[in-house]
Amino acid sequence: MGMAIQAEGLRKRYERTEALGGVDLAVPEGTVLGLLGPNGAGKTTTVRMLATLLAPDGGRAEVAGFDVVRQPREVRRRIGLAGQYAAVDEHLTGRENLTLIGTLLHLGRRAARTRADELLHRFDLTRAADRPARTYSGGMRRRLDLAACLVATPSVLFLDEPTTGLDPVSRMALWTVVRELVADGVTVLLTTQYLEEADFLADRVTVIDTGRVIADGTPDELKRKVGEERLEISVARPEGVAAAVTALRSVSADEPSVDRDGGLISIPLSDGMGGLASAALALRHEGVEVADFALRRPTLDDVFVTLTGTSA
Repeated sequence: MGMAIQAEGLRKRYERTEALGGVDLAVPEGTVLGLLGPNGAGKTTTVRMLATLLAPDGGRAEVAGFDVVRQPREVRRRIGLAGQYAAVDEHLTGRENLTLIGTLLHLGRRAARTRADELLHRFDLTRAADRPARTYSGGMRRRLDLAACLVATPSVLFLDEPTTGLDPVSRMALWTVVRELVADGVTVLLTTQYLEEADFLADRVTVIDTGRVIADGTPDELKRKVGEERLEISVARPEGVAAAVTALRSVSADEPSVDRDGGLISIPLSDGMGGLASAALALRHEGVEVADFALRRPTLDDVFVTLTGTSA
């Protein structure tokens, strides 16, 4: 598998402020990289440099096999970029927006109209195709904006906080579209403030803070770094706590943690499904009546807080 995006030591300074202090990235073709970090961490600066909108002060980067400084035109021919706000002409219809972009890209009028129709169908905008974009909802504008990025069939797509301000239904619809694009071979670099979004979409996650990479790995790898899985048991009656503790001691080397007021007992679990099965059998053997039995894993929010000291 080739690399769609490679960056080594990217640096950028604004007067006395160092926005990026040496960022390394490697994104294989046909995958999604989630770029996470607090506000001001350097996420958007990174995207702008990779998209040739901003020249780096140091380091080097290649996108789709071309150098972003020496071959910016070749890079631009192969990428799509959706910024934090939908960049559509509100006075034009959805169809006119897409057709205009196709014409500007020299597809030819007929090919531009055909491509517009394809994208309107793919993004479920056909029924609203001939309405002015100003009448679209936020989710519809965002889908139209993403469709506009795909008119030229890019191989690499940059999404800078693409679902900011969208309702949960619109967000899920956009996630589905992104997943379909990746299945078609498109590579996506995604910056987001929604950690469940990165968890759902990203094959790998890179966390940056104050312009530097502070963690990199799959979502599961990062979660394991900040904590282990825990089995949480809620007993049906307070008098069942002691028996539950006895049962769980037999399946874990660690002492169970007990919240007697809430009737909640938890233990670290390292054996996955085997540990769950052993715990269930031990509880049954002790005659413990269980109200809730759940495996709790660290979330990306736990990772974010641990690494940056702030909540996402």
